Amino acid sequence: MTADMTEPLRPVPDEDGAPFFEYAARGELRVQTCAGCGEPRFPPRPCCPHCQSFDSRWTKTSGRGRIWSYVLPHPPLLPAYAAQAPYNVILVELAETPRIRLVGNLVASAGAALNSVDPARIRIGAPVRAVFHPLPDGPTVVRWLLERP
Repeated sequence: MTADMTEPLRPVPDEDGAPFFEYAARGELRVQTCAGCGEPRFPPRPCCPHCQSFDSRWTKTSGRGRIWSYVLPHPPLLPAYAAQAPYNVILVELAETPRIRLVGNLVASAGAALNSVDPARIRIGAPVRAVFHPLPDGPTVVRWLLERP
């Protein structure tokens, strides 16, 4: 069976990452944190790379960060994304845990199209905050809005 290439790609949560999407569905941005040494980690995984503990908890963040990097994908793109080009993909450094960086899209509002922000407005270092967008028949994903400095 082949995937319909006109449908956007959807995250497929695994056992370690499922809580991230469960919290996102409730409007919370949380990161996995080692219950042994307190180190946050992303992406989620069963074992802490710092102390090798298998105990973890999910720590709520403010949902704020800054744009650490970004890219504007160029054709050829998957058909579902070609219609939205140009769009952005940003890498956000979280305010509380700068070692944690999340990939997402900068949008005008939670439900806006991926191309809803003029690429000329994107600046490395710009403050952003998380918003949550439920995908049809899929998980809730984190997207980002520009904050006023």
